[in-house]
Amino acid sequence: MTPSPVENPLEILRTERLILTRIHPGHVPALVDLWMDPEVTRFMGGPREHDFLAAEFEKNTLAPFAEKHDLWALVEKESGAVVGHCGLLDKEVEGTAEIELVYVLATAAWGKGYGTEIAAALKEYAFQTLGLTRLISLIEPENAASERVAVKTGMRLERKVIRPGGVKRRVYAIESVSPIVSPSV
Repeated sequence: MTPSPVENPLEILRTERLILTRIHPGHVPALVDLWMDPEVTRFMGGPREHDFLAAEFEKNTLAPFAEKHDLWALVEKESGAVVGHCGLLDKEVEGTAEIELVYVLATAAWGKGYGTEIAAALKEYAFQTLGLTRLISLIEPENAASERVAVKTGMRLERKVIRPGGVKRRVYAIESVSPIVSPSV
C-alpha cells in the first residue's frame, strides 16, 4: 500500500482511510482521552494523568516540527475523528539506538484493520522517504493484537528483552534491504 502524497504541511501521510498528521490544538482532547483509557493503555503501563497529557500535547502543538521522530494524530478520513496516536520513536534497547514503529488506537477503531493499515504505511514512509533501514516494535507479551499487526507488517520476532522498570517486551523487527530516499528529504 503506497501512502498518498500530502499537500498540507502538517500531514505526514495518507492511506485509503486514514490521515497521519502532526498534532494541532483540535486533536488534544481526543489524544488525552486516548491515553487516559484503561483498555487502550492496558499493555503500555496504564492510563496517564490528564493535566500532564494536556500540557504535553499543547506543547507539541506549538512546535509540531521539533522532533524528527514522534507520535502523530491518526485521523479517520470519513469522520474526521482522531482514532489513534501513531508514528516513529527513538528508543534505546539494550544499549542500541533503534527506531520504534508505534500504533496506539482508540477502542472505537479496533477491529477495522487500521493498525495494519497505518503500520504498513509508516513502514513504507520510514524506509522510502526517511531512508531508515530498520524498524522495531516493542510489544508486551500478552498483547496479541499488536503482535498480529507487527507480523502482518512483515516484522518478525527477534528477541525478548527486559525494559527499564523490569517490564518484559518482545522485540519485533524488520529491515529494509535497500532504502530509496525521496529527493524531498
